[in-house]
Amino acid sequence: MFELVEGSLVTVPDTTAQLDEVFKALASEHRREILRLLGATTPEAGRACCSTDEVCACDISGHLGLSASTVSHHMSVLRKAGLVDGRKDGLWTYYTLRRDVLEDAAAELRRL
Repeated sequence: MFELVEGSLVTVPDTTAQLDEVFKALASEHRREILRLLGATTPEAGRACCSTDEVCACDISGHLGLSASTVSHHMSVLRKAGLVDGRKDGLWTYYTLRRDVLEDAAAELRRL
């Protein structure tokens, strides 16, 4: 989508398309459970692998009882929707919840 700003066309995010991606991602029970897991992260004493708001993909896999490839697919959908961020560290990927995007989607639902 483009918008005229000071005489020039600039690219602006298509919020409708982004919201559609968010709601599609939320349509899966497994993805909602992943978001709950990411939202419930708390600091652990002696934890050196990642920051306190991150969850390793291996932990998500273990929590849900899903294969690594299935978790990877779900995380890809969540990342595309902007609901999570991922950080690669060696062989592992650590994910964080994008609370701002989730709150924007909730606000959009409240406007209905």
